[in-house]
Amino acid sequence: MGTWRRASRDALISGSAASIASTSALLVCGALEGGRPLAPINAISHWYWGERAARRSGPSFRHTVMGYVTHHAAAIFWAVFYEKLFGPRRRPGVDARALADAAMISALACFVDYRLTPRRLTPGYEKRVSRTSLFAVYAAFAVGLALGGHVIASRSKEHS
Repeated sequence: MGTWRRASRDALISGSAASIASTSALLVCGALEGGRPLAPINAISHWYWGERAARRSGPSFRHTVMGYVTHHAAAIFWAVFYEKLFGPRRRPGVDARALADAAMISALACFVDYRLTPRRLTPGYEKRVSRTSLFAVYAAFAVGLALGGHVIASRSKEHS
């Protein structure tokens, strides 16, 4: 296993990719299910503003930006574990093993988010999208982790 310092540094890349991928899925699902693409992002800000945030549909700094920043930080948090556990054995490319590793972390994040976390601190987007969409969001998160890992592996190969 690599060091926590290296895992944290690499998580900035893989976590950002996972955040972008899962946020994209949230936007699409919000648009398809309720015609409100920003609603699931806004709902994340219920951490700060309470349940009223989950009902906010339009763009705002208070809800949209804070929701995205919170989601992005959470993605980087989970990416640290992905990088610590699986980063050192990574190879360039996105293969079945890379996707399985990323799916394992995504499934762990989902389990913690909805089974171990107090309701007040759940992601919030479950209030605005269906369970099917939640699956799509966590799948996109896994793909983003794997793609971010590919970027890291490619950069490491170039510098060696």
